[in-house]
Amino acid sequence: MVSLEPVVMKSHNPNFEARFMHPRYWKTWMWLALWRLITLLPYKVLLMLGKVIGLILHKLPTRRKHIACRNIQTCFPELDNKAQKLLLRANFISMGIALMEVGMAWWWPKSRLNPLIQLQGFEHLEKLSHRGVILLGIHYTTLEIGAAAITGMIEVDGMYKAHKNPVFEFVQLRGRLNHAVDGCRLYTHNDVRGTIKSLKSERVLWYLPDQDYGLSQGLFAPLFGIQAATVYATARLAAKTGAVVVPVNFIRLPKAEGYRISVNPPLENFPTGDDLEDATSINKIVEQFIRLQPDQYLWAHRRFKNRPEGEQDIYNLTTKTK
Repeated sequence: MVSLEPVVMKSHNPNFEARFMHPRYWKTWMWLALWRLITLLPYKVLLMLGKVIGLILHKLPTRRKHIACRNIQTCFPELDNKAQKLLLRANFISMGIALMEVGMAWWWPKSRLNPLIQLQGFEHLEKLSHRGVILLGIHYTTLEIGAAAITGMIEVDGMYKAHKNPVFEFVQLRGRLNHAVDGCRLYTHNDVRGTIKSLKSERVLWYLPDQDYGLSQGLFAPLFGIQAATVYATARLAAKTGAVVVPVNFIRLPKAEGYRISVNPPLENFPTGDDLEDATSINKIVEQFIRLQPDQYLWAHRRFKNRPEGEQDIYNLTTKTK
C-alpha cells in the first residue's frame, strides 16, 4: 500500500498541538526533559554515562539481550564463547552510548556537533549531482548521529516509521530535522511513490535495507553464510529510476575522538536484473560494514526472524545469555 500521508520537510517542521499537553503525556514530557538536560553534559561524560547504562542493560536477562546474543553466535561462529560474550558486552555498551547520541543528534547545535565529525569520500557524491542517488547505509547504533551529520551538509531524503506516542513522534521529527538543510524530506516507510518521485527528481535518498521485513517484498539471500530475508527494493528502485547506489558507513571512533562518515564509490554494474544476485551483492556490503565495527551494529533486531522452510527458529532456542 502506498501512504497518502504528506512528507515532512525541513521548511515544514511538525507543529505543536494542544493535545500534546494532555495529562496522559506528562510522563513522556518528563522523560524527554530529563533526556535533553543530560545532553548538556560534556561529550566525554555522556560517553561514560552511556557506557554505564549499557553495562546495566547487559546485566539484565532481557529478550533483546537474547536476540543480540543469538545473532552474534550465528554470524561469528569462528569466535569462541568468551569472545562472543565480550562482543555482546561491547554491543550493549554501544547501545547505551547510542541513547546519549540520539539526544546529541536531536538537540545539540551544529557548533557543538560538527567538530566531532570526520568526513571521507564526499567527492563521490559531488560527482553525481545530476543523478538520483540511493545512499546505502545500515543500522549502526550511531545511526542518528550519521543522519544529523549528512543531512546537515546536503539535501537528503529519508524514510521513517512513525512512533505510536504522538508527543515522542513530534519531538523525534523535530529532532531529526534539527540539523537538516532546507529541502530535506522524510517519507513514511511505505511511501513507495514518494521515494520513486524523489529519485527521479535527481535527489539523494538514504535507504537502509539490512533488516528482516519478511518475504512479501524480498527473498532469501546469504548474509554471514546464513539465509536472510532480504528486500529487493534497493535494486528495483535503482532500475526503475536510474539512480546510482552509493554505500555509506558511519562509525564511532575510539578515545572520544568523535565519528567518521565515509562515502564509498558508487556500485558498478548494479542492478543486474537478477533479484537474488542483486540482494546478495547488497548483503555483502552490509556484512562488510558490520565487520568494520561489529560492536556498533544493532544486533538486538531479529535479522534472521524468517527462516527457509524446514529450518529451526534461531531465536527460540534454549541458549541462555549470562
